[in-house]
Amino acid sequence: MDEGVAIVTGGGTGIGAAVVRRLAARGVRSVINYAHSRHEAEALAAEVANGSIAVQADIADDAACRALAKAATDTFGRLDFLVNNAGRTKHVQHEDLDGLDAADFVDIYRLNTIAAFQMVRACASAMREGAMSAVVNVASIAGLHGVGSSIAYAASKGAMLTMTQSLARVLAPAIRVNAVAPGYVGTSWFERSLGVEGKKKMDAGVAKRTPMAMAPQAEDIAGPIVMLLDPAARAITGETWRVDAGFHLDTGGSRRPGREG
Repeated sequence: MDEGVAIVTGGGTGIGAAVVRRLAARGVRSVINYAHSRHEAEALAAEVANGSIAVQADIADDAACRALAKAATDTFGRLDFLVNNAGRTKHVQHEDLDGLDAADFVDIYRLNTIAAFQMVRACASAMREGAMSAVVNVASIAGLHGVGSSIAYAASKGAMLTMTQSLARVLAPAIRVNAVAPGYVGTSWFERSLGVEGKKKMDAGVAKRTPMAMAPQAEDIAGPIVMLLDPAARAITGETWRVDAGFHLDTGGSRRPGREG
């Protein structure tokens, strides 16, 4: 992978930003999508300095998805990769069944599941023209084990994983579609909500509970994403890679590794 064009949704911060940096190191230019993080997305485009651009779009809106795909082809004349990274959640204990209502499910599904589908649909025509096109959906171990920040979040990511298999089937052989399922990821969200010391304590607690004795960070998730995009992975489609530092090996996914969502 020494060239190509990618769209990374939610690309201005966290996992998305780490993906953009790794892609830039491989010669790939990115359309860095953001909904609200304009400063971060534009700063990232300037940082990688390879022609990548920042584009605002609320991908919950189908027309915005199509406009985002058009921005990629209008700017670069091609589109090879899509990383569906944008997502949202609501933190509600699973035992609190009254803590979620229908509107919560709709809002979470709209971005985590429906928007990902809309982005694939918007990009498919252009991606079929390439020789190495691939999609990676950023799901969660919540979708595999029914854990995480809320039942609605877990359900939305479970739906994303099923959708990954369906899309892999119908888009082959032109476009490969895979997913990654992170556990805890020490993004800036934890630092903003818990403070610097609070995040350090969270990381340390997670590290004690994983066989790899680590708390994965955004860069640790970006690596497998870029691996799945690489043409060297051309025989891999319809797969989900768990990226949880081995947490599932000791627990079977029955306990929550911090807040993975």
